[in-house]
Amino acid sequence: MDTKIVKVGVIGVGNIGYHHARVYSSMNDVNLVCVCDQDEKKGKEVAFKFKCKYYKNYLKMLEYEDLDAVSIAVPTSLHYEIGLDVLKAKIHVLMEKPLASSTEEALELIKIAKENNTILAVGHIERFNPAVQELKQYLSNGNLGEITSIVAKRVGVLPPQIKDTNVIIDLAIHDIDIICDLLGKLPTEIYASGGCALLSDRLDFADIFLKFGDIGCFIQVNWLTPVKIRHLSVTGTKGYIELNYITQQVQLYQSDLRIDYNDFGDFIISFANPRITTVPIIPREPLQVELESFIKAVKGESCEIVSGEEGLRALKIAELTIKQLKMNR
Repeated sequence: MDTKIVKVGVIGVGNIGYHHARVYSSMNDVNLVCVCDQDEKKGKEVAFKFKCKYYKNYLKMLEYEDLDAVSIAVPTSLHYEIGLDVLKAKIHVLMEKPLASSTEEALELIKIAKENNTILAVGHIERFNPAVQELKQYLSNGNLGEITSIVAKRVGVLPPQIKDTNVIIDLAIHDIDIICDLLGKLPTEIYASGGCALLSDRLDFADIFLKFGDIGCFIQVNWLTPVKIRHLSVTGTKGYIELNYITQQVQLYQSDLRIDYNDFGDFIISFANPRITTVPIIPREPLQVELESFIKAVKGESCEIVSGEEGLRALKIAELTIKQLKMNR
């Protein structure tokens, strides 16, 4: 068993970055060495709480600290610049989603990571939701038959900290990544509608339809709905599954159908009441699972992370969706 202690830092400790620091500080095989944030008051508070050093300038942090890995949780517009500097320092990176502001920037980050033999993981946190992992396992076993459609709903009020991106890059990219991962392929067609209902400068609602051959996938996202909803449903030839990301509940409806012929020799299909099962899941914090996997990867252990290439895939589809939406408008 590898007892190596991984030395980590966190750049950006507002909202999600704070939780990166919190989780790292609780892990036995991790030493949270330092945090960095331009907000000195916030940064010092987090450093004090989790008993680590504080830096206002991340370049100074990279110069003075011997780190194995860094979580980057800054505004999207800063992902590229900071990511390059950390990767060039030969430090493994977990970049909060999206990987970058554009596919061009994402490609460069992937290139630099390979050149420096460093891990570049992307924080698509829903992949590490126990409910999603159970759903993926269930689908891979063929228990739902052939998938015919996937529907995702991710809505709620506008998060005040989101100031430099739109609802597709912030919300829909989660479900784009999940759907591509579940189906193991890229969409063949993209359709989208949406607009700016409350915001004047950014998309704040969108309805997206992705075709994967004969499989249709619908994603609804907005910052308008006064209640937070995070649902995913999958329909297959053998049944239907509903997943709640927040409660980590998965409900399975298995079809009970009979194929027969009537008195006139006509082919008929009859449905009985479905068998309903609540799939047993041990709830865990997705971020905890994600960071544990990242640390295992840093230690050279076999584990699942969302690679830079997968982060690029989700970003590219999101960009194509925005382009399609603008064309429709």
